[in-house]
Amino acid sequence: MNRYDMRLPAAAGCEPMPVARWMMQALAGLLILVFATAASSHNEPESAGAQHRVLGELNFPTSTHVVDAQAAFTRGLLLLHLFEYRDAADEFRQAQSLDPGFAMAYWGEAMTYTHPIWDEQDVDAARAVLLRFGPERAARLARVPTARERGFFEAVEALYGEGTKAQRDAAHLALMERLAGDLPDDEEVQLFLALALFGKQAGVRDVATYMQATAIAERVFCRNPQHPGAAHYLIHGVDDPTHATLGLDAARVLAKIAPDAPHAQHMTSHIFLALGRWDDVAAANEAAGAVARRLGEARGAKDRNWGHGKFWLLYAYLQQGRIEAARSLLLAARNEIMRNNVPPTPRGALDPDTSPVASVVQMWARYVVETGDWTGDIAAWKFKLGDALDPQLNYAWVQSFRAARANDAHEAGKWLDRYQVLRGELRAMLAEKPETAPFDYVYLQRADVMESELQAALTMAMGRPEQALSLAAGAVRLEAQIPDTFGPPLVDYPARELLGDLQMRAGQFAEAQASFQQQLQATRLRSPALFKLSQAAVSAGQANVAAQARKQLEMNWQGADQAVRQTLGGAP
Repeated sequence: MNRYDMRLPAAAGCEPMPVARWMMQALAGLLILVFATAASSHNEPESAGAQHRVLGELNFPTSTHVVDAQAAFTRGLLLLHLFEYRDAADEFRQAQSLDPGFAMAYWGEAMTYTHPIWDEQDVDAARAVLLRFGPERAARLARVPTARERGFFEAVEALYGEGTKAQRDAAHLALMERLAGDLPDDEEVQLFLALALFGKQAGVRDVATYMQATAIAERVFCRNPQHPGAAHYLIHGVDDPTHATLGLDAARVLAKIAPDAPHAQHMTSHIFLALGRWDDVAAANEAAGAVARRLGEARGAKDRNWGHGKFWLLYAYLQQGRIEAARSLLLAARNEIMRNNVPPTPRGALDPDTSPVASVVQMWARYVVETGDWTGDIAAWKFKLGDALDPQLNYAWVQSFRAARANDAHEAGKWLDRYQVLRGELRAMLAEKPETAPFDYVYLQRADVMESELQAALTMAMGRPEQALSLAAGAVRLEAQIPDTFGPPLVDYPARELLGDLQMRAGQFAEAQASFQQQLQATRLRSPALFKLSQAAVSAGQANVAAQARKQLEMNWQGADQAVRQTLGGAP
């Protein structure tokens, strides 16, 4: 019996595992966990208690003869596969302290400083780890005792060697492909090949490459459905609306595989969000927050950053019609930065996760867009934005759109001018970077779409609907050029939805219905689009379409606030 879920489903496309083989694999995995749990508490790392965390099962034999070092390495590898990078580095350093000549412990710590999906890499920190193992590449490789381990080490040397990041990612991938060709049945080699494929894409989805990585992860998941990395990478490969159903089995079990990893709890929501399963998205991110708080308290901290989970939770609440829950979450986040006097975001940061202030502004902007409450007290909030462009762009966009909605063309134009200046600064900043990250260009594409949306809204406020619709259609074309991303829509106000709203205001109800239907193909079961579709379809004389949209909206809003549910009575 599987101790995580007695009804654990097979992965998509997997053949049922023979009972005898399954029992032997389960027993082997149990022994690995027991072996890892028996690690000595000598030189306890910062991640105290990690040896008691349930993180899944894997088998990565190494050349060390120190039992406790192998156990720490195994824990580190589980955490690495779960993107719990800080704790993983602690475990690998623990393994090094127990066996200073343990080559793979240095490899593991170095690997914690590259985050392929997020296109992040701390080259200096990784090179410092390698230098602790040996003064230069040849000396380090001479200390690696087996061919398999040398294959891993040669790959990490290339990852942090000479050249641009793109060149080093490509060299790392080439060496992992060679090692995977030599060891086709080695699960860990195959999974690190999948990770290298993601790394070469630098956070920008290429369907063919992502499908290749997905196929690798799925094969391992079929053989070892308790491997956290297999489930994790399978999800990352298909977490877009077109392919998300392929990751549903992995999403259903990852949280059970690694109940003590906050990122594992959150990660399941990548699939649930792409499929519009809002209750599951909310539950996953609530669980991530609970695990993060528990781990933080064990360290003596009040809380622990759990990345973009709070933003995803806010988005899920809004899709569920739980506006009060979303408002409370947003207020708590804002009060936290005000109470702790959190400094503004530093210049150059584009990822909201790098700053609490930028993260709160991102949540605030999405709250205003999703609720459509452009005149409420929350929409009027002010922030200490600092020099970073991300929060400034989001704030200027909301202010311009607020004014346009109020038909205040002068105020909307003033903020549009500010947005255009900021976008110009963004373009210049990226041009000056010695090596611009590929996703930075995606972010610039987002800014271009949102500027076109502001121009459309302002033009409508000026009483020129035909020109406004043309500008909105241009924003739709620009948004279509952006590669698929995971999570809530990258553009706060999806362009096709905005076009539909403007078409409704222009009395083009059939065209608006088509726009909302097309938006729902890109953002499945999105509640604002469903609500607007029901309105447009009635106005267009399509009662059946309106009824279907309303039925799905009722399912989304089963746990909605009473005030929200009352709108169903007034909806068509």
